[in-house]
Amino acid sequence: MNFANTPSFANQGLQPGGRLFLCVLTSLALLIGDSQYGLMEKARDAISVVLYPLQRAANVPLNLTMQVGDFFTAQAALKRENDALRERDLIQSSHLMRMSSLEKELQQLRQLNALAAQPSHAGVVAEVLYTGRDPFSYRLIIDKGSSSGIASGQAVIDENGLIGQVTRVQPLSAEVTQVINRHYIVPVMIERTGHRALLYGFGGGVEVRYLPISTDIRENDLLVTSGVDGVYLQGIPVARVKQIDRLGGAAFARVRSEVIAGVQSSRFVVIMPNRRLPAAPPVLPPADAAKTDKTDKKSP
Repeated sequence: MNFANTPSFANQGLQPGGRLFLCVLTSLALLIGDSQYGLMEKARDAISVVLYPLQRAANVPLNLTMQVGDFFTAQAALKRENDALRERDLIQSSHLMRMSSLEKELQQLRQLNALAAQPSHAGVVAEVLYTGRDPFSYRLIIDKGSSSGIASGQAVIDENGLIGQVTRVQPLSAEVTQVINRHYIVPVMIERTGHRALLYGFGGGVEVRYLPISTDIRENDLLVTSGVDGVYLQGIPVARVKQIDRLGGAAFARVRSEVIAGVQSSRFVVIMPNRRLPAAPPVLPPADAAKTDKTDKKSP
């Protein structure tokens, strides 16, 4: 018998059944020793320390995926919230501007109603619909006409001063020529001194012409209606003096002024009633006039 070719126990090892039995026995021993005496606590701690970096490395792709998803979700939510806030801000801004405009209109209407209610300024409150077709004609169209008692020639004012004069009337609307029209002339007087003058519109502004160079007039003097024309009541503010040119050798001074009323901004105006002048004395025939003169001479 050749023992050289026969495998030894060390080279061959245990049989599969023996290996299983040994593993089961070792596992039971470790379970019993760990549960009763805590033999594997240190080994478990050591193994957890060694495996921790591997666990972290294995969780990195999942964590990155979750963070990227959360980032894009948060960005989308922030964009929706930002859009909603921007839309709300625009709506509130429009409401605020509308409220500011309404408050300004209400204040203007209150002042005009108080002005129109005065016995000396009794008039009709009207709203400006639009400007004339020619922007250089400086005319306004208002929503009151002959059906409201408006007549050509009536003065138009706002809460600050003179706007212009009614020049054309229709049943439901009327045309107002503004004081800054180049064909407009207003008899005025210097409020401080009472000196009378003529205020001319020149297409966008007003100025006093043909004023003697020696007239006492200063910058910031207020020009008001003089009332001598029978159209405007006396004392309506018209303009304020801004610049006075007294050229050497000239007979008249040139006075540039600024309109006080909101000719380009007023939405509501008051149409003043026509001024009633006292009736002129009747013209007598020559014979009656002579008799009247004789009677006057005989009377003591």
